Amino acid sequence: MSKLTVGVIGAGSISEQHLNSYERNERVKLNAICDLDEDRAQRKAKKYGIKKVYTNYHDLLADSKIDAVSICTWNNTHAEIAIAALKAGKHVLVEKPLCQTVEQALEVEQTVKETGKLLQVGFVRRYANNTGIIKKFLDAGELGDIYYAKATCLRRLGNPGGWFSDKTRSGGGPLIDLGVHVIDICWYLMGRPKVKSVSGNTYAKLGNRSNVQNLSFYKSADYNLHNDVEDLASALIRFENGASLMVDVSFTLHAKKDEISVKIFGDKGGAELEPELAIVTEKHNTIINVQPQVDSLTFDFVQAFQSEIDHFVGCCLSGEQPISPVADGVEVMKMLCAVYESAEKGCEIQF
Repeated sequence: MSKLTVGVIGAGSISEQHLNSYERNERVKLNAICDLDEDRAQRKAKKYGIKKVYTNYHDLLADSKIDAVSICTWNNTHAEIAIAALKAGKHVLVEKPLCQTVEQALEVEQTVKETGKLLQVGFVRRYANNTGIIKKFLDAGELGDIYYAKATCLRRLGNPGGWFSDKTRSGGGPLIDLGVHVIDICWYLMGRPKVKSVSGNTYAKLGNRSNVQNLSFYKSADYNLHNDVEDLASALIRFENGASLMVDVSFTLHAKKDEISVKIFGDKGGAELEPELAIVTEKHNTIINVQPQVDSLTFDFVQAFQSEIDHFVGCCLSGEQPISPVADGVEVMKMLCAVYESAEKGCEIQF
């Protein structure tokens, strides 16, 4: 059996999901890991039996034995490393978002075309079992024409701090960190229509809320009190086919509880991915709520990540294109950047 030799660039918290999933794939050989923090890279190398440790990603990319890389670094380095990796002849799995700007996204896309190498964007929710179930109903036409979707991912307290709240490194706050997931999964299930216009708002009213006591939340490895990203973002996205998507996301908000909701609506039926998988349809003039019988009605992060990694490995070895290609990364960046631009200018952005 042919094996894919993989290097992982970035040894932060998300790298654990990549490393665990690669380790469970029998067609993978984990060969190298790179991080600016050598001690952290060494710890990961020891844990996963990785022989080569680098602190400069260029040195890792110069290793001719490596076939593919996962990019698990700060958002502001995604484009730079992806382009260098493609030019070095490596296939690339880059964590979401693809980059920070549309210009960077287009440059990455052009490099993919020039090199002929594969690039998969880490839109992990596309790889969840429940997404696959809904996709089969959609592909069979059972929900009809999807004309509206609504996505919400609200944290009442959950600014991770560190690089997440440093706009230079992250590119933004909850929109680019959380919104990218829910916008993408709705857009994917809507059939990936071309974006026509975006009207967005962002708010920076509450900060990191480090004063709050008695309630714990995830903090990044480099957590500090610096914060220059938005607390909340909301947007209305219109598409060329007439469909529309409403979205709101927050790191912190005076809300009673956290909330996640992903819903799509068609002219023959509707579906919900979050908070629980459900299908709504109409039979014999009666509305029917259908609850599929599955292992987990909610998003299974471990399963989805394993499926994402397995898909990447399979595409690298077979030459097939991934279901989250670079072109989709470009289109999602258009939406994300347009929300920020619309909020800054106070007007709708037209494409």
